[in-house]
Amino acid sequence: MFAGRIAMERLATGSARLASANAAGGTAGSAAALPHVTIRGLTKRFDRVSIYENFDLDLPRGKLISVFGPNGCGKSTLINMIAGLVTYDAGEILFAGKRREQVKLGYVFQNYREALFPWMRAFDNIGYPLKLMKVPKPERRARTERLVAHLDVKIDLNRYPYELSGGQQQLVSIMRALIVEPEILFLDEPFSALDYEMTLFMREQLQRIFIETGMTIVLVSHDLEEAVYLADRILLLSRHPARIADFVVFDSARPRSAATLSSREFVQTKAHCLDVFQREVRG
Repeated sequence: MFAGRIAMERLATGSARLASANAAGGTAGSAAALPHVTIRGLTKRFDRVSIYENFDLDLPRGKLISVFGPNGCGKSTLINMIAGLVTYDAGEILFAGKRREQVKLGYVFQNYREALFPWMRAFDNIGYPLKLMKVPKPERRARTERLVAHLDVKIDLNRYPYELSGGQQQLVSIMRALIVEPEILFLDEPFSALDYEMTLFMREQLQRIFIETGMTIVLVSHDLEEAVYLADRILLLSRHPARIADFVVFDSARPRSAATLSSREFVQTKAHCLDVFQREVRG
């Protein structure tokens, strides 16, 4: 629980610094032409195990990117390093030429039950990052109400997290990540603990958010069908030390539906990703 709060404070601190920087002078218009995230020479070791070694990657702006690979290859570690939640041993990560502290980021944790504060009502959980950013209470309430109305959320947000279903809790977590109006949204296997019905609902919600905001979204998934279905780009990683096994394009029209799953493009893309994955696992 405390680790989740520390992570939240790190993300919110970066958002507060960005607000100050923008008020002081804004950002360069040329940034839109750069990759949204540029990673060069990234190195990360846990004890004697090398997870990333001189790793390079460019993530495009305004795309939904899924990250898929063998267990233990460093999928979650990668987005945690990009988001500033985990340190790295060497290398550089830039956001359209800017550093992490200059960029608004949102993060949805895998374990939504531990990520939400049980002593706060759902409404206050959503607005908590704004509180850390020292946004006045009336503005926090107004911004939270606007977000809830925009997403047409029907949950009783006066209830505590433990009074909500798993899917409702995760929806609250997503809204809490969106309240800061992030440039990039990170999701770490956000649907893995949900039943299938709620997973389908949450996938629809994520698509809607992506279509409406056009923000860059990076999703870690352990489900290949989900990784392909939701994404514009599928980043396939090898075993550690991780390298890019492939970076696959899937440009199927949105919103995607059950018909997408049986389309020729989807079937071919999923089959290709499976071949790459199996090659990496067996190799």
